[in-house]
Amino acid sequence: MIKRVREAYALAGGGSAAPFYGLAAALAMAVPLFAGALTGHGPQGSMIALGAYLVALRTPEGPYGARARDLAVGVLVVALGSTAGGLLSGHTWLAVAAVPPLIALGVAVPRIGSTAGLAVLLSAVRPPSADVIGIGLLELIGGLLTAGLLLAPWPARRLRPLRAALSEAADAVAEALDAVAQDVVAADAAPLDAVELTNPDLLDVARIPDWEAKRRAASEALTTARATYALYRSGHGGGEPTRPERLIDALGRVLHETVTLQAVIEAAKNYPPDRDWQLETQTAIWALAARLRLLAGAVATAGEAPLGGEESAAVRRLGRAAEHIRRAGLAGDEDLIAVSLIGQVNRSIVRIAGEIASTRRIVAGGLRFGVGPPRLPETLDPMPVWAEARRAVRTRSPMFRQVARVFVTAVASMSIAAALHLSHGHWMTVTAMLSLRATYGETVERLVQRVGGTAAGAVVAALILTLAADQPTTALIVFGFALAGFAMRSVSFAYWALFGTPLAMMLLDFSTPAGWATAGERIVLTFAGTLMSFLAVRLLWPAGHLERLPVRLERLLDTHAHLVRTTADVLAGERVRLPYDRIVGAERAAEAVADTGRRLGQERVPDEGLIAILETAVDAAHRTRDHLIAVARLSREEAVDTGPMPEILDRLADQLEETADLVAEPADRAPGEPSPVEELSEELADLDSHLSTLTRRRRAEIASGGGGEDMTPVQHALLQVSGTRHTIGALRRDTETVIESSLAAVDRLQERDRRTSLRLRP
Repeated sequence: MIKRVREAYALAGGGSAAPFYGLAAALAMAVPLFAGALTGHGPQGSMIALGAYLVALRTPEGPYGARARDLAVGVLVVALGSTAGGLLSGHTWLAVAAVPPLIALGVAVPRIGSTAGLAVLLSAVRPPSADVIGIGLLELIGGLLTAGLLLAPWPARRLRPLRAALSEAADAVAEALDAVAQDVVAADAAPLDAVELTNPDLLDVARIPDWEAKRRAASEALTTARATYALYRSGHGGGEPTRPERLIDALGRVLHETVTLQAVIEAAKNYPPDRDWQLETQTAIWALAARLRLLAGAVATAGEAPLGGEESAAVRRLGRAAEHIRRAGLAGDEDLIAVSLIGQVNRSIVRIAGEIASTRRIVAGGLRFGVGPPRLPETLDPMPVWAEARRAVRTRSPMFRQVARVFVTAVASMSIAAALHLSHGHWMTVTAMLSLRATYGETVERLVQRVGGTAAGAVVAALILTLAADQPTTALIVFGFALAGFAMRSVSFAYWALFGTPLAMMLLDFSTPAGWATAGERIVLTFAGTLMSFLAVRLLWPAGHLERLPVRLERLLDTHAHLVRTTADVLAGERVRLPYDRIVGAERAAEAVADTGRRLGQERVPDEGLIAILETAVDAAHRTRDHLIAVARLSREEAVDTGPMPEILDRLADQLEETADLVAEPADRAPGEPSPVEELSEELADLDSHLSTLTRRRRAEIASGGGGEDMTPVQHALLQVSGTRHTIGALRRDTETVIESSLAAVDRLQERDRRTSLRLRP
């Protein structure tokens, strides 16, 4: 618990400050308060400010079109919620029945969020008013004011979120290239790792980059760029792809070719030529990474930064070095497998250079696209949503459990406040509804931050409300707290609790100033809400992630089995390339298992052994996918005799599918039973024999005068098989790791269930 408290106040991993967001929210709240105070309409000004506050809480992100849609929903929800809450005002137990379902609905539907529950709750606790519609209109005006200020930069900065996402994607791919370049010469990382650093900026440059981490980050950045572009609804045409789409696809091809390059370099390090190749290779890759960074800067600055040239002297030097090694191989001075691998390294780098040149031309032409009419949803049929909700209830999914937990907590807190006639009992409900999270660790972190910030903020608010001479002064103080709170909210929730507490107290008590008694009551009720949230996450239903783990492991195994079989089809000539949706499906299945592991780490007593097993499975799954991408891209040039490679891939796919069946039905397998993994030693020996045969045929071809500039079928086959042999071996090892880790996780779950059943026996 002490460790969680320390972590709750740590700023590591927090976001950056948002000064414009803070300024817009502060103006939307302070201007109505100040105007109302000066004109003698303080209550009306406070209603407008409250509507602005509730809409500002939504923190819209993404392109301005997506923000506008989110804010429009928020404004509508605030107006309707305020009106509904006004009708409930004075009917305490009716509010107890009506508000909790809205709070739970906000958890289930992220687009609604906490806005609906807060709008109804804060209106229901006000004294009854005859002008309910008028109050709703005032809060509507406040919401529109916030939306207008937040969307004011839209015309001038329409493409800025997209440019930022594309620039970050190009930078991430460049970092993946850097990691490959660093891996060309295996350096000892121990001296750097021994240096203790706390500055994250220094960590990025003082540590040898990890290829797997950088490759995964690049893939995530490209996924984010695609998702960001998808939010620009008017940018989708019916025919030719737009420039942003072409840029994202080009970066995706660069990343996949980088994966191939890394696999070939690993193979070349096992079969190196006698002549030096590493320095020129490393320099060429670094040069390509630098060119990508120039393009990232040009995208981010809308063309103000230089693009750099299309040609690379470092790539040309590598080409000359590879040609020198090739001629040495023709003369019999170099091993032909080593010559083929260096040729593959050079060809991969040339392809990457070509893709970057294509990317440069796209960026040079600009990334603007037309503004079209808004697109309507593809369907208005509510049945898919209803079917999804029924499935969640039937399977008792983690989301359904969280919704039920929040609903029960809201009912309990509001019932206690109603039964005890607490005048500020809504603070307890607000604390409970905003602090309760899906896991124990997340909830404790939020509760610790809220309690500390609320206690300090309530004291500050009481002091200010006691000393403030008049309403205009209070309005100016509201501006300061709103600016600090909303600007720092993304940095740490503790800051928001510190600045947001006095802000909320001053908004709600603007017309009837409160003092030390109200501050003390707020602190006590916050502690009560904190206790209720803690008891809820501790006692009300486990999160359910363990129960869903076998399903996610089965999907992980199935998607990778399909990807392995599809790669076999590529080798056999039945497909041209790996389908993008298959690659993405396998990646998402691995991320789902990784997400389960992260959530299990947030449990009260984390199963560290199980979490380590899942991390091993996910890492091996990512490597497996990379191996398959490399094998498919190395085999795309020309149909050649690949020997037993398709058979090996089919056998690996069979093993993954058999394991998926065992994971789906764990009762069919006894704990500790051997896994379906086969050594495939005969098949790998046949592949080595096939490679030796190709080498002998190539030597004979050279001896007979077939060493010209034109590529022969034997040379094509030797290039492909030599490049994929090492990758096939690594693929077999990582597939075995995925299988054994998945079965170990299921065995651990079964053992845990048996121990639980023994404890529950009378």
